[in-house]
Amino acid sequence: MARSAFMKTGWIFLIAAAMIAVTGCSSTGEAPPQMETHVVTDGFGEVEIPTNPKRVSALYREDYLVALGVTPVVQYYNPMWGKQDYLNLEVPLFDVTGSIEALLVSEPDLIIGAGEVDAEQYELYSKVAPTFRLPDDVLADSRKTLTLMGELLGLSDKAEQVLADYEARIIDVKAKLNTAIGDEKLVVLRMNVVDKSINIFGIHNTFVGQILYEDLGLKAPGFAEAMTEGNIVLSKEVVPELDADHIILIPSNGTWEEESNAKALEEMKADPLWQTVQAFKNGHVYPVERSYWQTGAITANGLKMDDLLRLLAS
Repeated sequence: MARSAFMKTGWIFLIAAAMIAVTGCSSTGEAPPQMETHVVTDGFGEVEIPTNPKRVSALYREDYLVALGVTPVVQYYNPMWGKQDYLNLEVPLFDVTGSIEALLVSEPDLIIGAGEVDAEQYELYSKVAPTFRLPDDVLADSRKTLTLMGELLGLSDKAEQVLADYEARIIDVKAKLNTAIGDEKLVVLRMNVVDKSINIFGIHNTFVGQILYEDLGLKAPGFAEAMTEGNIVLSKEVVPELDADHIILIPSNGTWEEESNAKALEEMKADPLWQTVQAFKNGHVYPVERSYWQTGAITANGLKMDDLLRLLAS
């Protein structure tokens, strides 16, 4: 038996045993009340889910739960990247690279997954609780994602109100940014802290494309505008041609206060190559907190707008 298949089978046995233990410990001699359910279609087909789930896990989509006033039972965590710190959640972490135990003991009624949940993981999670995999066409749009999450949780009215407030905020922020910088060009770059390479986020990037360039109407440098990929490593040959008036800069890991990241940032600012870029010449390079700039979700987009107003329009 292959190692991955063995591990998968082992976890299924563990899940079954733990479920029996949980049932035995909580048993009062009466059957638990049955939750009302309905059938929906997700990225893998039809699935029966609770109509009004109370204990929800939304892996790396906890932002939408928070926006809807729901506290997830666990929070997505990856040791190579961390967690979405900006949500300030005080719930157990679920290391998606390791044991499924934290997810199991949280006893979710519903698990919501996204693009990183493949067929094998989907099958495993479905042993724990009904699992809904968000379709890819929905994931590309924060509004569609929030609307669907509201439907799944029986909170459609709340989702509509959140979106109404969101649209009003965008109109206000767009007007202020237009007054402040007009047609000046802005781009988001990510410093990869291991090798100091730089990624550039294009206008189709799911983290920033919709909110910055579609919703807020900001202008992108020609290179970013021409990109078909979400993000690519920026070659040094292109740097002098990067026609950017403003640069949002995030680290791939950690914070800018960490010694290694702070040093790398100072080296970048002093590099003669980067000094050819207008944003560096004018001191318009803005190091920001990475976790909400590396997601395109509703709460995160609100924090991005806060940053833009503070950095560009204050």
